[in-house]
Amino acid sequence: MRPNNKIFFSVLTLLLVLVLIAAIAFGAVRILPAEMLSALVHWFKSENTQSIYENVFLQLRLPRVMLCAITGAILAVSGVLMQGLFRNPVVEPGLIGTSAGAAFGASIVFSLSPFMSPVFKSILGPFLVPVFAFVGGLAATYIVYSLAKNNKRVSILPLLLVGMAINAIGLSGVGLMTYIARDPQARSITFWNLGTFSGASWFQVWVTGIVAIICIFISFKQAKKLNVLLLGEQEAGYLGVEVNKLKTSILIVNTAMVSVATSFVGVIAFMGLIVPHVLRLLIGSDNRKLIPASILMGALLLTLADMGARLLLAPSEMPIGIITSIVGAPLYIFLLKKYQFNQNDL
Repeated sequence: MRPNNKIFFSVLTLLLVLVLIAAIAFGAVRILPAEMLSALVHWFKSENTQSIYENVFLQLRLPRVMLCAITGAILAVSGVLMQGLFRNPVVEPGLIGTSAGAAFGASIVFSLSPFMSPVFKSILGPFLVPVFAFVGGLAATYIVYSLAKNNKRVSILPLLLVGMAINAIGLSGVGLMTYIARDPQARSITFWNLGTFSGASWFQVWVTGIVAIICIFISFKQAKKLNVLLLGEQEAGYLGVEVNKLKTSILIVNTAMVSVATSFVGVIAFMGLIVPHVLRLLIGSDNRKLIPASILMGALLLTLADMGARLLLAPSEMPIGIITSIVGAPLYIFLLKKYQFNQNDL
């Protein structure tokens, strides 16, 4: 029996708010709710903060938690879009090359930026890494989709095999950039490649937030068409859906979201797989419900994972990608076992 939608979304929203407050409060430095409120009052009044705890809250903890929640929402919505586009429940950005392509694009900037034209770097400014990540992610996703398509359908086995190959190429590119980089850059790439929110800033929050709002708004508008696409590409065309235009829109939106998030926080796998699958079990396959629910649950789960990354080895910090992989990999194996390949997939 599926839960009432109003109750489900209300409970999910309440849980998200509680987890966000807990994530802000707990860490190497504990921040009390009174200090959070005081810091916000001083910030709204444009007054100087009164204590180190208020500074930690405003400059470190709050942007980190907000970036984490936005990234979780992005990765979860991306998983919904990819699974709707490929009509397959075991697809997510990390498995079809999008994240690896974006990581390769970002690592090029980390390693080769000293050799780039100053004029070129000044034109792109702080968007240099997101632009390279977007190009790499879009190229990887398009290649996987094109090579996995056979007789106007995308079968799961070619999709996973091509995705593995593109992932290998992307990660090899990251390895090459790490090898030719100087020691500080190489260490940064290695740690970044495992996923981390330690360098979160308000600039990253604003950029990621704006991209997320635009892309999720477009996703909402395409939700009904994605529902129709579940019937098949030919059937969707008969019902008035411009399939090629829909594919292009979804690929660009998905790549923009994942690439921007990846360029700032690194590769975080399996979030786009876990969240949509759990939600389908709870509220069904209607993308008009899945997208808003995935925003809430994605933000909730990734914030919990980041809390674990900060608290499990405190005062040290564990890369968040390790935690998501530990949880996500067994679930992925379970899904592959559940949706076993048949003769039509070969």
